[in-house]
Amino acid sequence: MASIRLHTAIPGPRSRELHARREQAVPRGLSHATPVYVSKAEGALIEDVDGNVLIDLAGGIGCLNVGHRHASVTAAIHSQVDRFLHTCGQVTPYESYIELAETMNRITPGDFAKKTLFVNTGAEAVENAVKIARAYTRRQAIVCFEDAFHGRTLLGLALTSKTHPYKAGFEPFPSEIYRIPYAYCYRCAYGKSFPSCKVHCANQAFDEFFRRHVAQEDVAALIVEPVLGEGGFVVPPPEFFAELRKVCDQNGIVLIADEVQTGFARTGAMFACERFGLVPDLIATAKSIGGGLPLAAVTGRAEIMDAAGPGGLGGTFAGNPVSCVAGLATVQAIERERLCDRAEHLGEQFRQRAQQWQRRWPAIGEVRGMCAIELVRPGTRTPAYEETNQITRYCYEHGVVVLSAGTFGNVIRILMPLVITDAQFEEALDVLEAALAVVAATNAEATHAVHS
Repeated sequence: MASIRLHTAIPGPRSRELHARREQAVPRGLSHATPVYVSKAEGALIEDVDGNVLIDLAGGIGCLNVGHRHASVTAAIHSQVDRFLHTCGQVTPYESYIELAETMNRITPGDFAKKTLFVNTGAEAVENAVKIARAYTRRQAIVCFEDAFHGRTLLGLALTSKTHPYKAGFEPFPSEIYRIPYAYCYRCAYGKSFPSCKVHCANQAFDEFFRRHVAQEDVAALIVEPVLGEGGFVVPPPEFFAELRKVCDQNGIVLIADEVQTGFARTGAMFACERFGLVPDLIATAKSIGGGLPLAAVTGRAEIMDAAGPGGLGGTFAGNPVSCVAGLATVQAIERERLCDRAEHLGEQFRQRAQQWQRRWPAIGEVRGMCAIELVRPGTRTPAYEETNQITRYCYEHGVVVLSAGTFGNVIRILMPLVITDAQFEEALDVLEAALAVVAATNAEATHAVHS
């Protein structure tokens, strides 16, 4: 039985009505990927206000690895709501904060003493990781990567690479931020090919970088996404991280892993760092940690985490008790239901389909391991931005929510809840395949018309 059930055109009349109200009440800067207004959601399915049921391959931008309204998470939330909602952990603490911190210290990479700080969002986690690294090293400079995304706060934007729509018009940004190319092998900034390059971007490139841009003894931290998120789900070679670890160790630089989007089973391991054998000094997490509630964390070496003095870290709602119990239930569900294995299975299911598409349509330049495809103009590596938008629109109009990504806006990324069934995932991929076919045919006809 099909999961997608469409009773109206997408968007339906009630969604259109809400959209008109939204345009009057909400600033245009708060954009949205689909014109679908949600009524309820369960697992990997969303029902809109017009009664249409869509398959969700966006997962709240990676916040719902355990799915919408996971039974264990909602039960934990209800239990906490019946006891208390807020006291501020910096005034009257509570056990769930400690228990979740102990859990994070246990499950994050690294066999050493750790401590964990909780905040509300991924951007806050990144900012606090930078604060902690600066307090520990007594240095100021931060090195980040091209095509990275680290949040929308001012420091987050300084670390983020993409100008439009994120950075343009919001200058000036905080200083002492330095950027270097990521290991984006499909579009190598150095014009080299892996593996013959011997990971130039993580060793020789840094030698020159420290000579021309910032002295290594001034660098407090290097922050890196194990897999680029908004940058296009770019998966670097494992050797990249071994070299980064070496650079940091040789120069006393704190290595921060931003696992906001890659954490909590998304890549087939609890954290993507594990797939690469990387042990960071600090790890920033958010999104799926809360099972749908706002929660984020910084976890790291105890001696580094203790560098900030009393009162130097925190926030009024940071580590809210309802979010903390939801976080505990989320981690327990991931472990109990073996969602890391499930992610591996779904990834293979996607790769098999996507590789068939790549053979069929030259517009698919690369198939990515974290469930993504980069779209290009056939015969080139020119980003196919308009075609990507056409595909995402076709998908939601036919009952599947997908997201685009990438510096050039030409990557289709898949962030399905890991509890999605095989049948639901195949049904969604059928729609995506149909979108690829329609857009390819439409653009072929347009090209033929231009040249005839």
